[in-house]
Amino acid sequence: MTALTGAPYWLPLICAAVVGFAVAMYIVLDGFDLGIGILFPFFPREIDRDQMMNSVAPFWDGNETWLILGGTGLLVTFPHAYAVIMPALYVPLITMLLALVFRGVAFEFRWVAKPHHAKWDIAFSAGSIVAALCQGFMLGGLMGGTRIEQGHFAGGPFDWLTPFSLLCGLGLLVGYALLGATWLVMKTAGTLERRARRSAHLLLIGVLGFIVLVLRGGLLARPCQCARHLLAVLQRGGAVHSRLYWACDLGDALSRAALDQHLGRRRRAILAALCVGRHGHPRALHSRLYGVRVLHVPRQGARGR
Repeated sequence: MTALTGAPYWLPLICAAVVGFAVAMYIVLDGFDLGIGILFPFFPREIDRDQMMNSVAPFWDGNETWLILGGTGLLVTFPHAYAVIMPALYVPLITMLLALVFRGVAFEFRWVAKPHHAKWDIAFSAGSIVAALCQGFMLGGLMGGTRIEQGHFAGGPFDWLTPFSLLCGLGLLVGYALLGATWLVMKTAGTLERRARRSAHLLLIGVLGFIVLVLRGGLLARPCQCARHLLAVLQRGGAVHSRLYWACDLGDALSRAALDQHLGRRRRAILAALCVGRHGHPRALHSRLYGVRVLHVPRQGARGR
């Protein structure tokens, strides 16, 4: 059961859009903050580092509130998905939160510790890099698959650690560095702006390369297997005893509230459309299911409506 059971079918979609919007805003807005820390080792001059940190000082703590909105929104609107996702990602999630705390402390203490602030520079950069990597690991873990049995997480604490999740972590690290470089291009001038512009050109090539690798290794590698697992989700009402891949995990978790209301005629209509190849050529009808045209298989010995 979810918090949205009994609600109109479109309400879970709106809630999912709100959670997705909050996460997207966090990636874009806090991404350039993390990118500044990632680029720190490549700008060793203190005057450049001071200028880099001053450019994000008015914004960095406010940008992280989008992460809180995304997490609490997922808990309130989709508690079943939250209960499955959190145990699967405890290790990278806790590591990310500790890295963000460490990074925030380093940001504030760097100014009061001058001229003995070198260790806080390292802490700020290390916290940004670790947080970015952990976010990529969580993304790769979700996309790679989560083991679910009887609606509960049934895997180990390190199931997320796969070559694909490592690839996503490195890709997100480069992407955040690109955001940081473009932020410096927009907010600074002089030598720092020129160096950031050159870095942005190289990082853009790296981001495009990682996009190709992620698409090739994750999104396009298992379309047939994902379709079979999606059919299993529909047939069993979401209680699947197998390893579900990324689209099936998200589809089952985020739309469970809507499916619970339409397990009768609506689910049979979907299964009829999916299984039409094995059952001949049934007549077509207009279903009210999301306003699409589906195929209905009449029961044997019964007249179709």
